[in-house]
Amino acid sequence: MLRELDKNQIETLLKDQLIGRLGCHSAGVTYIVPVNYVYDGTSIYCHSAKGMKIDMMRQNPEVCFEVDKIKDMTDWQSVIAWGKFEEITEMAEQQKVLQQLTDRITPYIIDDSVTREHGFVDNESDIGTTVELIMYKIVVNKKTGRFEAR
Repeated sequence: MLRELDKNQIETLLKDQLIGRLGCHSAGVTYIVPVNYVYDGTSIYCHSAKGMKIDMMRQNPEVCFEVDKIKDMTDWQSVIAWGKFEEITEMAEQQKVLQQLTDRITPYIIDDSVTREHGFVDNESDIGTTVELIMYKIVVNKKTGRFEAR
């Protein structure tokens, strides 16, 4: 049976998952892409190289974010959050966000194939030397969640 997640369940799902899907829309085009992220209860923090999603969010900062946890077709949870893209330009905040993302993702790295393009480097001074990393946040203004359980 399909039901609604309560506020605590929504917050837990957003904080516990590693990958979400970011939806943006600009100039008549809708684009959805998976991203790794960190959620602090107010904003969703991500990083990216310059590309289509960054260009689109700069043009239209209103975005949608979806995360789910699926055990099977009748046992799943899903949250959709709406918010506004804000680019992080202050260096100290950029480094803080990158460190949070690194700490969050590192336990899931299974080999050394992760490259600088993912923002993982040996020294802080190496950040951005190969690819310009853009740090950003989605300031969440609305959330909803659904689940189905046997």
